[in-house]
Amino acid sequence: MSPDVTAFFDEATNTISYVVRDPTGSACAVIDTVLDFDYASGRTDTRSADRIIDFINAEGYEAQWLLESHVHADHLSAAPYIQERLGGKIGIGDRIRVIQDTFGKVFNEGTEFQRDGSQFDRLFVEGDSFHIGQMRGDVLHTPGHTPACLTYVIGDAAFVGDTLFMPDFGTARCDFPGGSPEMLYNSIQKILSLPDETRIFVGHDYKAPGRDEFAWETTVAEQKARNVHVGGNTTCEAFVEMRDSRDATLPMPKLIIPSLQVNMRAGKMPSADENGDVFLKVPINKL
Repeated sequence: MSPDVTAFFDEATNTISYVVRDPTGSACAVIDTVLDFDYASGRTDTRSADRIIDFINAEGYEAQWLLESHVHADHLSAAPYIQERLGGKIGIGDRIRVIQDTFGKVFNEGTEFQRDGSQFDRLFVEGDSFHIGQMRGDVLHTPGHTPACLTYVIGDAAFVGDTLFMPDFGTARCDFPGGSPEMLYNSIQKILSLPDETRIFVGHDYKAPGRDEFAWETTVAEQKARNVHVGGNTTCEAFVEMRDSRDATLPMPKLIIPSLQVNMRAGKMPSADENGDVFLKVPINKL
């Protein structure tokens, strides 16, 4: 089965969110949503999420799933906001517990922060399946960028999050806590073992040098042939050397501090204080 896929590009974070519909009905899933956030003022906005909500309502779709490919470090998730308005279950990989434990300590969250993944409706493991209407989705655990990264294979489409980018841009960084270029290489091989015609939808695009337009759809065959980091016969050793060298030059994502605190809570803000005010923490010399 070939799902209907509608992409929503968020220029502020270079994120692509997807609405994935069962072509035989109205059921859909929403993958990797964005809550707009202005770091300078600390203000949130829902215009990106509202675009998706308006689209789903206009088309008469039924949102059954709000899926996260991983705990994003470069944007805040809007999954709870969309869930409140459209319903659906919020899903992520079960290794979210590792992320919660790691960053619960970084942000000194204390014992009141649950590190068991209970903030999410469904925790997926390798080999799990789920349904969007009559359409089956399968779960691949594809760590390396983070320990909890998943790829959702839905019909002839694979939603890879940050594991792979467009062939001319390469692959994800691996220098976050729990990241590993060796694991990423093996995860990519798992994705590239899917049928050549499988459509791959990436989580971000930054327009590689020489390309004028943003892009987010490619295929397994194109990735195997042309990916600048893993295409051809690139060995694991060569990939690890490249990734380690490249990652050492990359700055932290601009929104990593608010994103991690919110996304490890399934897109919810920390609890308000006695005055009803919500605060995010800035750890010093921790990241």
